[in-house]
Amino acid sequence: MTRSSITPIKILVMALPIGLVLLGALSFVFYLRNQSKLEGADSQNNEIAIMLRKKIDQASLEATIRTLSDTLGPRSVETHDTLQAAASFLESSLGRMNMGYAVERQSYEVEGKMFHNLIAELPGTSKSEEVLVVGAHYDTAGSTPGADDNASGVAVLLAVAHAMTGTENERTVRFVAFTNEEPPFFHTEQMGSRVYARSCVVRGDNIVGMLCLESLGYFDDKEESQEYPQGIDAESMGYPSAGNFIAVVGNETSSRLVDAVVTHFNAEPRKVPAIGAALPSLMPWVNASDHWSFWQEDIQAVMITDTAPLRNPNYHLPGDTIETLDLACLTEVAEGVELVVRQLANPDEGMR
Repeated sequence: MTRSSITPIKILVMALPIGLVLLGALSFVFYLRNQSKLEGADSQNNEIAIMLRKKIDQASLEATIRTLSDTLGPRSVETHDTLQAAASFLESSLGRMNMGYAVERQSYEVEGKMFHNLIAELPGTSKSEEVLVVGAHYDTAGSTPGADDNASGVAVLLAVAHAMTGTENERTVRFVAFTNEEPPFFHTEQMGSRVYARSCVVRGDNIVGMLCLESLGYFDDKEESQEYPQGIDAESMGYPSAGNFIAVVGNETSSRLVDAVVTHFNAEPRKVPAIGAALPSLMPWVNASDHWSFWQEDIQAVMITDTAPLRNPNYHLPGDTIETLDLACLTEVAEGVELVVRQLANPDEGMR
């Protein structure tokens, strides 16, 4: 080949492989730098979360309930603006500046109005593909203030999320505040937890269990203050007649989860014990909250509750105010729920 036969085009063609190698090398360098930055950002975010971590305390639970039930008040489709304000309050409470979570809004429209589920994820480590969902609904029935139903459940949700932010757990934990649990959406396709549970299945998420926090703050030590669903012979089964316990309710396919939650909740001495039952899903009140939505997808789920209408005379009435709640007992319940979540999130540590 003569020098004159080496045209500019041939030079470019001959140089192309070298250019590709250099380009690949440069790309790899930039990739490593970006990965380092991302890992650094993740590490920094986790350090911030650890700094923001806070033990469960009665004052914080009270503040959340007062904000939702007193300051905001009724939170339903009938008071849509207030429901939106509640969503913003919860998003901020869980967010980077307060608890360290990157909060996802799952928004959907019903009859021209937007509704939002709020999701704060605590990534897992060795079993990150296994997901434990902890949820509570933040809407109310009509024009009721909803201190027990369900500001109390939301308060426990936030308190546990705050106590666990920045922790390392084998399984991924998702804290979810659901919208539209109450009528007219109850047991419909527009129920917030129904929308969320279906989306988990569509994505192929491996939900190993769901804990529904439903009405957790009303207690009564008087005998005969506790009722039970029709079909349950409470006396022969040894169930208390006083409403001074927390019930863990599941369907028959969730019996193992019921047993695990009761065992872990009662692992430490408490004034408020947990009593569990796996019952037919069609029995009255057994399916009356967000756990039902996960049952529809064949996912194990339980409701942790003070039993609401079976104990609380203020259920779905204007009298459902914070003054009727026992905040000391609620604090014990929150501590018990935190222990349950930590145990279920770490099955390889001998905690099932």
